[in-house]
Amino acid sequence: MTYPAGTLTVLVLAGTRPGVPDPMAQAAGVSHKAILPVAGVPMITRVLKTLQDTPAVGRIIVCIDTPAVLDGLLTPDVTVIPSRPEGPSASVLAALMQFGTPLLVTTADNALLKPEWVTEFLNASNPQVDVAAAVAPESVVRRDVPVTKRTFVQLSDLVFSGCNLFLFRTPASLNVARLWLRVEKNRKHPLRVAWLLGPLVLLKAITKTLSRNALYARIEKLTGAKGELVCLSDGRAAVDVDKPADLELTEQLLGAE
Repeated sequence: MTYPAGTLTVLVLAGTRPGVPDPMAQAAGVSHKAILPVAGVPMITRVLKTLQDTPAVGRIIVCIDTPAVLDGLLTPDVTVIPSRPEGPSASVLAALMQFGTPLLVTTADNALLKPEWVTEFLNASNPQVDVAAAVAPESVVRRDVPVTKRTFVQLSDLVFSGCNLFLFRTPASLNVARLWLRVEKNRKHPLRVAWLLGPLVLLKAITKTLSRNALYARIEKLTGAKGELVCLSDGRAAVDVDKPADLELTEQLLGAE
């Protein structure tokens, strides 16, 4: 779906969980991974520059637990809101309730993010769905970044890695954020998650017999919202900075541009 220039609100998740120091930040001697230098530039600066260069993007909101760590890194037009201690799902839900939809969501560690990837995602999203997630098919990732080690989700008709790019397009998408919050609260209790999502769905996921349409149908049944996975054409979109090898790869890719 095409959005007129400067009309889309974007949320950048940049916080950390209370009492859980990020190992990447610790190794770099910084308080938050969001300000970890990538090729000499704080990650969040790279993400914000990409968003500012994306035609559809208007308002940019950064969600972080300690706003002071961003002093001197933000332009005046960037809004800062506090992150929620319950986790990213709660922060997204709070932002949706405050700013409404449509809301594009990404993360501060999405250091390779490019305007053309954001635009491709927005243009390829079905205007009839309520929520969409950008993904990179395994074949595309292995073609473009063969040395990377990514986590792949295996459905019966698609094997993919996430790209940390989500579009909450309509008010119905708030129910997806609420479901995400419930799952996140029970992330240490697999049986509760199984009961919440449905044992049959998890069984199909484990046996790699869950299709995209079956996944969409389950999400709609649980939330009333229509969802979709949007495949991007550049495998680099699946690379974020979660571990030292990711940082090394990201700097190599940036150096090759």
